[in-house]
Amino acid sequence: MAPKNTVKGDGGKTTPPYFNIDPTRSMEQLGARTRTSDFERIAEACASGRRDLVGRGLEESGQRRLRLFSTWEITQYLIPVAPAHFRRVLKANPDLPQGSSETANGTRWFALDEVLKLRAFFGQEGARNKQYLPYRPKGLPAKIVAVANFKGGVGKTSTAAHLAMSAALDGYKVLVVDLDSQGSMTSIFNGRIEDEWQTVFPLMARHYAQSLREENQRRMDRGEAPIPLDDTLTEALDIRAPDLVQKTHWPNIDLIGAQLNLYWAEFQVPVWRMQGRGWKLWDALTDVFQADGLLDQYDVIFVDTPPALGYLTINGLAAADILLVPLGASFLEFDSTGRFFDMLHSTFGSIESAENMAARALGREGLSFEWDAVRAVVTRYDDGQQAELAALMQAYLGQTLSPHRQHFTALIGQAGEQVQGIYEADYRDFNRETYVRGREAFDATYAAFKALLLGSWRRDELAAEAADVV
Repeated sequence: MAPKNTVKGDGGKTTPPYFNIDPTRSMEQLGARTRTSDFERIAEACASGRRDLVGRGLEESGQRRLRLFSTWEITQYLIPVAPAHFRRVLKANPDLPQGSSETANGTRWFALDEVLKLRAFFGQEGARNKQYLPYRPKGLPAKIVAVANFKGGVGKTSTAAHLAMSAALDGYKVLVVDLDSQGSMTSIFNGRIEDEWQTVFPLMARHYAQSLREENQRRMDRGEAPIPLDDTLTEALDIRAPDLVQKTHWPNIDLIGAQLNLYWAEFQVPVWRMQGRGWKLWDALTDVFQADGLLDQYDVIFVDTPPALGYLTINGLAAADILLVPLGASFLEFDSTGRFFDMLHSTFGSIESAENMAARALGREGLSFEWDAVRAVVTRYDDGQQAELAALMQAYLGQTLSPHRQHFTALIGQAGEQVQGIYEADYRDFNRETYVRGREAFDATYAAFKALLLGSWRRDELAAEAADVV
Protein backbone atom coordinates (compact mmCIF):
# COMPACT_ATOMS: atom_id res chain seq x y z
CA MET A 1 0.00 0.00 0.00
CA ALA A 2 1.32 3.46 -0.91
CA PRO A 3 1.99 5.83 2.00
CA LYS A 4 -0.70 8.40 2.75
CA ASN A 5 -0.67 11.50 0.51
CA THR A 6 1.33 9.77 -2.19
CA VAL A 7 0.23 8.43 -5.59
CA LYS A 8 1.41 5.66 -7.86
CA GLY A 9 3.36 6.90 -10.88
CA ASP A 10 4.61 5.08 -13.95
CA GLY A 11 5.54 1.50 -13.28
CA GLY A 12 3.85 1.59 -9.87
CA LYS A 13 6.51 3.87 -8.43
CA THR A 14 5.34 5.98 -5.48
CA THR A 15 5.56 9.73 -6.17
CA PRO A 16 5.25 12.69 -3.80
CA PRO A 17 1.80 14.30 -3.37
CA TYR A 18 2.84 17.48 -5.17
CA PHE A 19 3.26 15.59 -8.49
CA ASN A 20 0.44 15.31 -11.04
CA ILE A 21 -1.88 17.92 -9.53
CA ASP A 22 -4.66 18.66 -12.01
CA PRO A 23 -4.96 22.45 -12.61
CA THR A 24 -8.59 22.24 -13.70
CA ARG A 25 -9.64 20.28 -10.63
CA SER A 26 -7.64 22.66 -8.45
CA MET A 27 -9.46 25.61 -10.02
CA GLU A 28 -12.81 24.00 -9.28
CA GLN A 29 -11.84 23.54 -5.62
CA LEU A 30 -10.46 27.06 -5.31
CA GLY A 31 -13.72 28.85 -4.62
CA ALA A 32 -14.56 32.48 -5.30
CA ARG A 33 -11.98 35.24 -4.99
CA THR A 34 -11.66 36.80 -1.56
CA ARG A 35 -12.57 40.48 -1.15
CA THR A 36 -11.90 42.88 1.69
CA SER A 37 -15.48 42.49 2.90
CA ASP A 38 -14.90 38.74 3.33
CA PHE A 39 -12.42 39.41 6.12
CA GLU A 40 -15.33 40.74 8.19
CA ARG A 41 -17.23 37.48 7.68
CA ILE A 42 -14.18 35.43 8.68
CA ALA A 43 -13.58 37.62 11.73
CA GLU A 44 -17.22 37.24 12.79
CA ALA A 45 -16.97 33.48 12.43
CA CYS A 46 -13.86 33.45 14.65
CA ALA A 47 -15.59 35.69 17.19
CA SER A 48 -18.61 33.36 17.30
CA GLY A 49 -16.33 30.38 17.80
CA ARG A 50 -14.43 32.19 20.52
CA ARG A 51 -17.66 33.06 22.36
CA ASP A 52 -18.74 29.43 22.12
CA LEU A 53 -15.44 28.13 23.52
CA VAL A 54 -15.27 30.69 26.30
CA GLY A 55 -18.95 30.21 27.11
CA ARG A 56 -18.40 26.55 27.88
CA GLY A 57 -16.59 27.54 31.05
CA LEU A 58 -19.07 30.18 32.17
CA GLU A 59 -21.95 30.27 34.62
CA GLU A 60 -25.48 30.96 33.38
CA SER A 61 -24.88 34.59 34.41
CA GLY A 62 -22.10 34.82 31.85
CA GLN A 63 -19.41 34.99 34.53
CA ARG A 64 -16.58 32.57 35.05
CA ARG A 65 -16.16 31.00 38.46
CA LEU A 66 -12.89 29.67 39.81
CA ARG A 67 -13.15 26.05 40.86
CA LEU A 68 -12.97 24.87 44.45
CA PHE A 69 -9.87 23.39 46.11
CA SER A 70 -9.89 20.18 48.09
CA THR A 71 -8.25 19.51 51.44
CA TRP A 72 -5.69 17.38 49.62
CA GLU A 73 -4.75 20.23 47.27
CA ILE A 74 -4.62 22.80 50.05
CA THR A 75 -2.30 20.77 52.25
CA GLN A 76 -0.28 19.49 49.29
CA TYR A 77 0.23 22.77 47.41
CA LEU A 78 -1.08 25.83 49.24
CA ILE A 79 -0.66 25.69 53.01
CA PRO A 80 2.26 23.69 54.49
CA VAL A 81 0.34 21.65 57.08
CA ALA A 82 -0.46 17.97 57.45
CA PRO A 83 -4.04 17.04 56.44
CA ALA A 84 -4.84 15.70 59.91
CA HIS A 85 -3.63 18.90 61.59
CA PHE A 86 -5.56 20.98 59.06
CA ARG A 87 -8.77 19.15 59.98
CA ARG A 88 -8.08 19.54 63.72
CA VAL A 89 -7.60 23.29 63.32
CA LEU A 90 -10.92 23.61 61.45
CA LYS A 91 -12.72 21.62 64.12
CA ALA A 92 -11.21 23.72 66.92
CA ASN A 93 -12.05 27.00 65.16
CA PRO A 94 -15.63 26.87 63.87
CA ASP A 95 -15.46 30.56 62.87
CA LEU A 96 -12.94 29.68 60.16
CA PRO A 97 -14.18 28.69 56.69
CA GLN A 98 -15.25 25.06 56.91
CA GLY A 99 -15.64 24.36 53.23
CA SER A 100 -18.37 22.24 51.73
CA SER A 101 -18.82 18.55 51.09
CA GLU A 102 -21.18 16.54 48.93
CA THR A 103 -21.52 13.90 51.65
CA ALA A 104 -21.39 13.92 55.45
CA ASN A 105 -17.86 12.50 55.64
CA GLY A 106 -16.68 13.38 52.15
CA THR A 107 -13.79 15.54 51.00
CA ARG A 108 -14.15 19.19 51.90
CA TRP A 109 -13.81 21.79 49.16
CA PHE A 110 -12.91 25.45 49.63
CA ALA A 111 -13.13 28.59 47.49
CA LEU A 112 -9.81 30.38 47.02
CA ASP A 113 -10.89 33.37 49.10
CA GLU A 114 -11.56 30.88 51.93
CA VAL A 115 -8.09 29.41 51.42
CA LEU A 116 -6.61 32.90 51.71
CA LYS A 117 -8.42 33.42 55.03
CA LEU A 118 -7.12 30.08 56.27
CA ARG A 119 -3.61 30.99 55.17
CA ALA A 120 -3.84 34.26 57.08
CA PHE A 121 -4.99 32.38 60.20
CA PHE A 122 -2.08 29.94 60.03
CA GLY A 123 0.27 32.85 59.41
CA GLN A 124 -0.96 34.47 62.63
CA GLU A 125 -1.43 31.44 64.83
CA GLY A 126 0.65 28.68 63.24
CA ALA A 127 4.17 27.46 63.92
CA ARG A 128 6.76 30.21 63.64
CA ASN A 129 9.21 28.00 61.76
CA LYS A 130 6.85 27.61 58.80
CA GLN A 131 6.28 30.14 56.04
CA TYR A 132 2.51 30.30 55.71
CA LEU A 133 2.51 33.80 54.22
CA PRO A 134 4.63 34.79 51.22
CA TYR A 135 7.60 37.09 51.76
CA ARG A 136 6.70 40.72 51.16
CA PRO A 137 8.84 43.54 52.64
CA LYS A 138 6.83 46.34 54.21
CA GLY A 139 7.07 49.78 52.72
CA LEU A 140 8.38 48.64 49.34
CA PRO A 141 6.38 48.92 46.10
CA ALA A 142 5.02 46.09 43.99
CA LYS A 143 7.36 44.44 41.54
CA ILE A 144 6.45 44.80 37.88
CA VAL A 145 7.18 41.76 35.72
CA ALA A 146 7.14 42.04 31.92
CA VAL A 147 6.93 38.93 29.76
CA ALA A 148 8.14 39.70 26.26
CA ASN A 149 9.51 38.36 23.01
CA PHE A 150 8.79 39.53 19.49
CA LYS A 151 8.44 35.98 18.18
CA GLY A 152 4.93 34.60 18.47
CA GLY A 153 4.10 31.10 19.68
CA VAL A 154 6.80 30.95 22.34
CA GLY A 155 4.36 30.68 25.27
CA LYS A 156 4.55 34.34 26.28
CA THR A 157 0.92 34.83 27.33
CA SER A 158 0.62 31.33 28.79
CA THR A 159 3.74 31.88 30.90
CA ALA A 160 2.52 35.27 32.15
CA ALA A 161 -0.96 33.93 32.96
CA HIS A 162 0.29 30.90 34.84
CA LEU A 163 2.82 32.92 36.81
CA ALA A 164 0.01 35.29 37.79
CA MET A 165 -2.11 32.33 38.92
CA SER A 166 0.83 30.79 40.77
CA ALA A 167 1.50 34.04 42.63
CA ALA A 168 -2.19 34.33 43.51
CA LEU A 169 -2.25 30.78 44.89
CA ASP A 170 0.87 31.67 46.85
CA GLY A 171 -1.06 34.46 48.56
CA TYR A 172 0.07 37.53 46.63
CA LYS A 173 -2.31 40.20 45.37
CA VAL A 174 -1.79 40.34 41.61
CA LEU A 175 -2.60 42.78 38.82
CA VAL A 176 -2.41 41.60 35.21
CA VAL A 177 -1.94 44.27 32.53
CA ASP A 178 -2.60 43.22 28.94
CA LEU A 179 -0.76 45.38 26.40
CA ASP A 180 -1.39 43.04 23.48
CA SER A 181 -4.27 44.17 21.26
CA GLN A 182 -4.98 40.50 20.48
CA GLY A 183 -6.34 40.34 24.04
CA SER A 184 -5.42 36.72 24.76
CA MET A 185 -4.57 37.45 28.39
CA THR A 186 -7.85 39.34 28.71
CA SER A 187 -9.72 36.28 27.40
CA ILE A 188 -7.99 33.99 29.89
CA PHE A 189 -9.29 36.13 32.74
CA ASN A 190 -12.70 36.68 31.10
CA GLY A 191 -12.24 40.45 30.76
CA ARG A 192 -14.91 42.59 29.14
CA ILE A 193 -13.30 45.40 27.15
CA GLU A 194 -15.55 47.49 24.93
CA ASP A 195 -13.02 49.87 23.37
CA GLU A 196 -9.57 51.41 23.81
CA TRP A 197 -10.82 53.64 26.62
CA GLN A 198 -10.93 50.61 28.90
CA THR A 199 -7.29 49.73 28.15
CA VAL A 200 -4.03 51.49 29.04
CA PHE A 201 -4.55 53.87 26.10
CA PRO A 202 -6.12 56.70 28.18
CA LEU A 203 -3.30 56.36 30.73
CA MET A 204 -0.72 56.99 28.02
CA ALA A 205 -2.86 59.84 26.65
CA ARG A 206 -3.07 61.35 30.12
CA HIS A 207 0.68 61.13 30.61
CA TYR A 208 1.21 62.94 27.31
CA ALA A 209 -1.46 65.54 28.14
CA GLN A 210 0.26 66.31 31.44
CA SER A 211 3.60 66.62 29.67
CA LEU A 212 2.01 68.90 27.07
CA ARG A 213 0.56 71.09 29.81
CA GLU A 214 4.02 71.55 31.30
CA GLU A 215 5.45 72.30 27.86
CA ASN A 216 2.68 74.83 27.23
CA GLN A 217 3.56 76.63 30.44
CA ARG A 218 7.16 76.91 29.28
CA ARG A 219 5.97 78.10 25.87
CA MET A 220 3.81 80.80 27.45
CA ASP A 221 6.71 81.85 29.69
CA ARG A 222 8.68 82.41 26.47
CA GLY A 223 5.79 84.33 24.94
CA GLU A 224 4.89 81.56 22.51
CA ALA A 225 1.41 80.24 21.73
CA PRO A 226 0.46 77.00 23.56
CA ILE A 227 -0.39 73.78 21.74
CA PRO A 228 -4.11 73.09 22.30
CA LEU A 229 -5.25 69.84 23.88
CA ASP A 230 -7.78 67.97 21.75
CA ASP A 231 -10.87 66.22 23.11
CA THR A 232 -9.02 62.89 23.52
CA LEU A 233 -6.32 64.39 25.71
CA THR A 234 -8.78 66.49 27.70
CA GLU A 235 -10.95 63.44 28.44
CA ALA A 236 -7.91 61.33 29.36
CA LEU A 237 -6.86 63.82 32.06
CA ASP A 238 -9.81 62.67 34.20
CA ILE A 239 -9.04 58.92 33.98
CA ARG A 240 -7.08 57.10 36.69
CA ALA A 241 -5.63 53.63 36.54
CA PRO A 242 -8.01 52.18 39.19
CA ASP A 243 -10.91 53.25 36.92
CA LEU A 244 -9.71 50.67 34.38
CA VAL A 245 -9.13 47.77 36.77
CA GLN A 246 -11.57 44.87 36.48
CA LYS A 247 -12.16 42.10 38.97
CA THR A 248 -11.64 38.58 37.67
CA HIS A 249 -12.93 35.17 38.76
CA TRP A 250 -9.80 34.96 40.91
CA PRO A 251 -10.33 36.81 44.21
CA ASN A 252 -6.77 38.17 44.28
CA ILE A 253 -6.13 38.75 40.57
CA ASP A 254 -7.32 41.98 38.93
CA LEU A 255 -7.03 42.94 35.28
CA ILE A 256 -6.43 45.92 33.03
CA GLY A 257 -7.47 44.38 29.75
CA ALA A 258 -6.86 44.90 26.05
CA GLN A 259 -8.79 44.68 22.82
CA LEU A 260 -8.17 45.31 19.14
CA ASN A 261 -8.49 49.11 19.29
CA LEU A 262 -5.50 49.30 21.63
CA TYR A 263 -3.34 48.86 18.54
CA TRP A 264 -4.29 52.43 17.68
CA ALA A 265 -1.77 53.52 20.33
CA GLU A 266 1.07 52.37 18.08
CA PHE A 267 -0.02 55.01 15.55
CA GLN A 268 -1.04 57.74 17.99
CA VAL A 269 2.05 57.70 20.22
CA PRO A 270 4.51 58.74 17.46
CA VAL A 271 2.16 61.58 16.51
CA TRP A 272 2.24 62.83 20.10
CA ARG A 273 5.99 62.35 20.22
CA MET A 274 6.47 64.50 17.11
CA GLN A 275 4.25 67.19 18.60
CA GLY A 276 5.84 67.11 22.05
CA ARG A 277 9.54 66.37 21.68
CA GLY A 278 10.11 66.63 25.40
CA TRP A 279 7.59 63.90 26.27
CA LYS A 280 9.30 60.92 27.90
CA LEU A 281 6.91 58.41 26.38
CA TRP A 282 8.78 55.39 27.81
CA ASP A 283 7.93 56.55 31.33
CA ALA A 284 4.16 56.69 30.77
CA LEU A 285 3.14 53.45 32.52
CA THR A 286 5.86 53.75 35.17
CA ASP A 287 4.75 57.23 36.21
CA VAL A 288 1.02 56.55 36.02
CA PHE A 289 1.16 53.30 38.00
CA GLN A 290 3.14 55.06 40.71
CA ALA A 291 1.02 58.21 40.76
CA ASP A 292 -2.25 56.27 40.89
CA GLY A 293 -1.20 54.00 43.75
CA LEU A 294 -1.12 50.67 41.92
CA LEU A 295 2.34 49.91 43.28
CA ASP A 296 0.94 50.13 46.80
CA GLN A 297 -2.29 48.23 46.13
CA TYR A 298 -0.68 45.11 44.66
CA ASP A 299 2.25 42.83 45.36
CA VAL A 300 3.11 41.79 41.81
CA ILE A 301 2.05 43.32 38.48
CA PHE A 302 2.41 41.11 35.40
CA VAL A 303 2.59 42.87 32.03
CA ASP A 304 1.88 40.83 28.89
CA THR A 305 3.39 42.62 25.90
CA PRO A 306 2.66 42.40 22.16
CA PRO A 307 4.92 40.17 20.01
CA ALA A 308 6.68 43.25 18.62
CA LEU A 309 9.01 45.92 19.96
CA GLY A 310 6.57 48.81 19.55
CA TYR A 311 5.67 51.70 21.83
CA LEU A 312 3.44 49.60 24.09
CA THR A 313 6.17 47.00 24.56
CA ILE A 314 8.76 49.72 25.25
CA ASN A 315 6.50 51.09 27.97
CA GLY A 316 5.99 47.67 29.50
CA LEU A 317 9.72 46.90 29.47
CA ALA A 318 10.69 50.32 30.82
CA ALA A 319 8.22 49.89 33.70
CA ALA A 320 9.41 46.38 34.54
CA ASP A 321 11.65 45.39 37.42
CA ILE A 322 11.95 41.82 36.10
CA LEU A 323 11.96 40.84 32.43
CA LEU A 324 11.16 37.29 31.37
CA VAL A 325 11.74 36.19 27.78
CA PRO A 326 10.11 32.84 26.88
CA LEU A 327 11.53 30.85 23.97
CA GLY A 328 11.51 27.32 22.69
CA ALA A 329 14.63 25.16 22.48
CA SER A 330 14.94 25.45 18.71
CA PHE A 331 17.47 27.14 16.47
CA LEU A 332 14.95 29.56 14.99
CA GLU A 333 13.64 30.68 18.38
CA PHE A 334 17.15 30.97 19.81
CA ASP A 335 18.18 33.02 16.78
CA SER A 336 15.07 35.22 16.96
CA THR A 337 15.49 35.79 20.69
CA GLY A 338 19.08 36.89 20.13
CA ARG A 339 17.80 39.47 17.66
CA PHE A 340 15.20 40.54 20.20
CA PHE A 341 17.92 41.27 22.76
CA ASP A 342 19.88 43.10 20.05
CA MET A 343 16.84 45.28 19.41
CA LEU A 344 16.45 45.92 23.14
CA HIS A 345 20.05 47.11 23.23
CA SER A 346 19.59 49.37 20.22
CA THR A 347 16.25 50.79 21.37
CA PHE A 348 17.01 51.51 24.99
CA GLY A 349 20.57 52.49 24.15
CA SER A 350 19.34 55.12 21.69
CA ILE A 351 16.90 56.49 24.27
CA GLU A 352 19.69 56.76 26.84
CA SER A 353 22.07 58.40 24.35
CA ALA A 354 19.56 61.02 23.29
CA GLU A 355 18.46 61.81 26.83
CA ASN A 356 21.97 61.90 28.24
CA MET A 357 23.19 64.24 25.51
CA ALA A 358 20.53 66.74 26.60
CA ALA A 359 21.21 66.03 30.29
CA ARG A 360 24.91 66.80 29.92
CA ALA A 361 24.13 70.07 28.20
CA LEU A 362 21.86 71.08 31.08
CA GLY A 363 24.09 69.70 33.83
CA ARG A 364 21.47 67.13 34.91
CA GLU A 365 21.82 63.50 35.92
CA GLY A 366 21.66 61.13 32.98
CA LEU A 367 19.19 58.36 32.20
CA SER A 368 20.07 54.70 32.73
CA PHE A 369 17.53 51.89 32.42
CA GLU A 370 17.95 49.07 34.92
CA TRP A 371 16.22 45.78 35.60
CA ASP A 372 16.51 43.70 38.78
CA ALA A 373 16.78 40.56 36.66
CA VAL A 374 16.45 39.49 33.03
CA ARG A 375 15.93 35.81 32.32
CA ALA A 376 15.17 33.79 29.21
CA VAL A 377 12.90 30.82 29.97
CA VAL A 378 12.70 27.67 27.86
CA THR A 379 9.06 26.71 27.27
CA ARG A 380 7.35 23.67 25.69
CA TYR A 381 10.47 21.65 26.43
CA ASP A 382 10.94 18.04 25.32
CA ASP A 383 13.85 16.46 27.16
CA GLY A 384 14.13 13.63 24.70
CA GLN A 385 14.41 15.87 21.64
CA GLN A 386 15.87 19.17 22.82
CA ALA A 387 18.36 18.42 25.58
CA GLU A 388 21.47 18.97 23.45
CA LEU A 389 20.31 22.30 22.03
CA ALA A 390 19.11 23.49 25.45
CA ALA A 391 22.52 22.68 26.90
CA LEU A 392 24.21 24.64 24.11
CA MET A 393 21.89 27.61 24.74
CA GLN A 394 22.72 27.43 28.45
CA ALA A 395 26.44 27.41 27.70
CA TYR A 396 26.19 30.56 25.62
CA LEU A 397 23.66 32.50 27.69
CA GLY A 398 24.84 31.45 31.15
CA GLN A 399 22.84 33.05 33.97
CA THR A 400 20.59 34.87 31.51
CA LEU A 401 18.94 31.54 30.62
CA SER A 402 17.01 30.09 33.53
CA PRO A 403 18.28 26.54 34.20
CA HIS A 404 14.66 25.47 34.67
CA ARG A 405 12.97 24.03 31.59
CA GLN A 406 9.20 24.31 31.35
CA HIS A 407 8.19 20.86 30.10
CA PHE A 408 5.11 20.38 27.96
CA THR A 409 2.73 17.83 29.50
CA ALA A 410 -0.68 16.38 28.72
CA LEU A 411 -2.24 18.55 31.42
CA ILE A 412 -0.96 21.72 29.76
CA GLY A 413 -2.35 20.66 26.40
CA GLN A 414 -5.75 19.62 27.75
CA ALA A 415 -6.12 22.75 29.87
CA GLY A 416 -5.43 24.90 26.81
CA GLU A 417 -8.14 23.08 24.87
CA GLN A 418 -10.61 23.85 27.66
CA VAL A 419 -9.82 27.61 27.66
CA GLN A 420 -8.37 27.66 31.14
CA GLY A 421 -5.09 27.66 32.98
CA ILE A 422 -3.73 24.46 34.45
CA TYR A 423 -4.39 25.79 37.95
CA GLU A 424 -8.03 26.23 37.01
CA ALA A 425 -8.32 22.61 35.90
CA ASP A 426 -10.03 20.22 38.32
CA TYR A 427 -7.63 17.38 39.07
CA ARG A 428 -10.58 14.96 39.07
CA ASP A 429 -10.81 15.47 35.30
CA PHE A 430 -7.34 13.96 34.86
CA ASN A 431 -5.36 10.96 35.86
CA ARG A 432 -3.77 11.92 39.23
CA GLU A 433 -0.28 11.26 37.88
CA THR A 434 -0.97 13.45 34.83
CA TYR A 435 -2.19 16.26 37.06
CA VAL A 436 0.76 16.09 39.44
CA ARG A 437 3.28 15.98 36.57
CA GLY A 438 1.58 18.91 34.83
CA ARG A 439 1.57 20.98 38.00
CA GLU A 440 5.22 20.20 38.60
CA ALA A 441 6.13 21.83 35.28
CA PHE A 442 4.58 25.18 36.16
CA ASP A 443 5.28 24.96 39.90
CA ALA A 444 8.97 24.71 39.03
CA THR A 445 8.63 27.68 36.66
CA TYR A 446 7.05 29.69 39.46
CA ALA A 447 9.71 28.60 41.95
CA ALA A 448 12.45 29.89 39.61
CA PHE A 449 10.57 33.16 39.16
CA LYS A 450 9.82 33.52 42.88
CA ALA A 451 13.53 33.27 43.65
CA LEU A 452 14.07 36.30 41.38
CA LEU A 453 11.16 38.15 43.01
CA LEU A 454 12.28 37.53 46.58
CA GLY A 455 15.91 38.20 45.78
CA SER A 456 15.13 41.57 44.21
CA TRP A 457 12.87 42.55 47.11
CA ARG A 458 15.52 41.51 49.62
CA ARG A 459 18.16 43.59 47.84
CA ASP A 460 15.83 46.60 47.94
CA GLU A 461 15.07 45.95 51.60
CA LEU A 462 18.74 45.87 52.57
CA ALA A 463 19.43 49.01 50.51
CA ALA A 464 16.59 50.82 52.31
CA GLU A 465 17.91 49.72 55.69
CA ALA A 466 21.42 50.90 54.80
CA ALA A 467 20.02 54.26 53.65
CA ASP A 468 18.18 54.67 56.96
CA VAL A 469 21.40 53.98 58.90
CA VAL A 470 23.27 56.65 56.92
